[in-house]
Amino acid sequence: MKTRKSVNKGESVIRVGVITVSDKASRGERVDESGAAIKDMAGSFGGEVTYYKIVPDEAKDISAAIKECADYDKADLILTTGGTGFGPRDITPEATRALIEREAPGISEFIRSEGAKSSKRAILSRAVSGIRGSSLIINLPGSPRAVRESLESISDILSHGIDILKKRAVECAGGIHVSK
Repeated sequence: MKTRKSVNKGESVIRVGVITVSDKASRGERVDESGAAIKDMAGSFGGEVTYYKIVPDEAKDISAAIKECADYDKADLILTTGGTGFGPRDITPEATRALIEREAPGISEFIRSEGAKSSKRAILSRAVSGIRGSSLIINLPGSPRAVRESLESISDILSHGIDILKKRAVECAGGIHVSK
């Protein structure tokens, strides 16, 4: 995995929020290995976890955690894990969609595409990605392995996308230009 290369000198690290969506983990019946995987990998893409929460598969709890993380903690990047499958309680994409202002479908499409190279089941993910305010929100699968594979597949683009979102850089046909 690549390490973060700053576009601007003195640029701060990526503030990362981690939200694990799991009924069992929220009740203490299972260890949150997927959230732990995100926390372990955050430094490899220039991230520092500033927010962490485990919530049950309930729309109101998922929404409250995303709002808190984006609107009050001001995370640059919010990574949810879990609740993206076909199960009747898998509602993370719906809760996320209700809060985002602009979708970023290419991120989730790419994660699914890359994941399918190691497991065709990756295409069953209903995960979404989008922007709320100045936070990029990405739904990740619930398994630790899939979390690691997903983050590895996008780690080299995260800082660039966040730099553009935060107006620290602009994208143009000729390359990246640093904003003044």
